[in-house]
Amino acid sequence: MENKEIDILLIEDSVHDAELTMRALYKDNVAKHIVHLKNGAVALDFLFGRGEYMDRNINNKPKVILLDLKMPKVSGLEVLEKISTNPITQKIPVVVLTSSKEHPDVEKAYVLGANSYIVKPVDFEDFRSIVNNLGVYWLQHNQSSNS
Repeated sequence: MENKEIDILLIEDSVHDAELTMRALYKDNVAKHIVHLKNGAVALDFLFGRGEYMDRNINNKPKVILLDLKMPKVSGLEVLEKISTNPITQKIPVVVLTSSKEHPDVEKAYVLGANSYIVKPVDFEDFRSIVNNLGVYWLQHNQSSNS
């Protein structure tokens, strides 16, 4: 993991949703290297080189983070706040990809620095299309200050 450039950091507690997301991104060769983490606490350890990721090079930043909101241990909103307020991570684009349509979640996510907020569609083909388009935009078209 250390030497590979990370295209996408997927922070998602649902194994099913994570598998669908990764399948959509790999299928059309949108992303070459995706790191999937199952909760916010592990994601923060990964990003900041703590705990089991103490030896990870934190300068190897993902090009984009796909973040679920409703997670155990540390919520997606808490993760987003830590990412957006830390100089090490604040320039990494964060796309909230969640099932929550609740207005307070949308509002809070943008206040905390989300670059985009997308509600996961129920239909698999719609989901695949959205994830694929997200990957193409953030990995191929977006000009990042991290590059």
